[in-house]
Amino acid sequence: MSIHAGVGLSKIENAREAGGEASKEALAAAGIDRADVLIVFSSVALDQEELVRGISEVGGTALLVGCTDAGEITNAGPSQKSVAVMAIQSDTIHFTGGLGKNIKDGAREAGRAVAESVRKSTAEPLRSFIMLPDVLAGNGAETVRGVLDVLGEHFPVVGGAPGDDFLFKKTYQYLNGEVTDGAVAGLGLSGKFSMGIGVRHGWVPIGMPMKVTRAEGAVVYELDGKPAISVYEDYFGERAKELRKEALARMAITYPIGLKIPEYEDEYLIRDPITVDEKGAITCAAEVPEGSEVRLMIGSREKAIEAAEEAARHMMHEFEIDKAQPKFVFMFNCIAREKLYGARAKEEIQAVVDIIGRTTPLLGFYTYGEQAPLGGELRDHQKISTRFYNETMVLFGVGE
Repeated sequence: MSIHAGVGLSKIENAREAGGEASKEALAAAGIDRADVLIVFSSVALDQEELVRGISEVGGTALLVGCTDAGEITNAGPSQKSVAVMAIQSDTIHFTGGLGKNIKDGAREAGRAVAESVRKSTAEPLRSFIMLPDVLAGNGAETVRGVLDVLGEHFPVVGGAPGDDFLFKKTYQYLNGEVTDGAVAGLGLSGKFSMGIGVRHGWVPIGMPMKVTRAEGAVVYELDGKPAISVYEDYFGERAKELRKEALARMAITYPIGLKIPEYEDEYLIRDPITVDEKGAITCAAEVPEGSEVRLMIGSREKAIEAAEEAARHMMHEFEIDKAQPKFVFMFNCIAREKLYGARAKEEIQAVVDIIGRTTPLLGFYTYGEQAPLGGELRDHQKISTRFYNETMVLFGVGE
């Protein structure tokens, strides 16, 4: 039983050369001549078609799955305007890729399509699924539901929403030689391996709970019968009036909205408020169901780093139970967290690396949303409940 993995990074401006260089580095770091799969996360600053061409020229017949992002992450820390590649070879894991297109025409349908494509393409039962859904094209939570419609309500799904360097215009997804947008890319894992998941955000509630009395999708119109912006006006007073004149996103980095999870005590899904209209309705980065309970949340660099460390420890505990070690780790980390840290963003990545092991290959990216089971649950099948998050760190490790 063996798993070989390595990561490569390139900042060459020529996209084709960058893809080739990162792929060669990844193969060399893994100590292999060929890979079963190449996972790719890249800046939109690179020509996407040329990038994938350069990777494919080095990777040959290896499965290629990936997307654009809002920043690349490796063991060395965060990177911008670059491409990062992980090469994996294993005689015990089977990797299967798929695409679900046209999210704008039906997010849930696209989720079903990518899951069905992967499931039908492998003879072995899937054990985990990585998804990369374009949330600029449609509701990320609905795409998650579509995947679970096919794989099962309690199936472990992890992933991150592609980005475009914080431009919020267009993201891209890859499957082999195809570069597309408005889609969800998927990677199914089957076979024999150990795995662990860590999920934490570090934001804590302040103020009083409020009921969502009117909402539709990601738009919250009323809280406790008042305009949604009241959650900020009640707390910030006169200062909150300025929020009607500019995007809420800046304040959301430190003061997002927490969506109460009824079945989990003191647990909240983070929702980023993006804009507010003239009537006080707030548009969030993901859905907020009518009738749910929300609270204003507060975050800090210190609490966020503590949460990242907790996520890493939780993931590693899963391997300790199996008497195993992670051979590679993926990180899906919200762009809001990177903005919160500013110049100190590397500290969070290094805090995780110190726990998972400096020699354990790490590949990740800054996302526009994250997906994972609540609490990182993997062992109690009936408690596995995959959700869509904002401002959260998700870690997914695979080992033997």
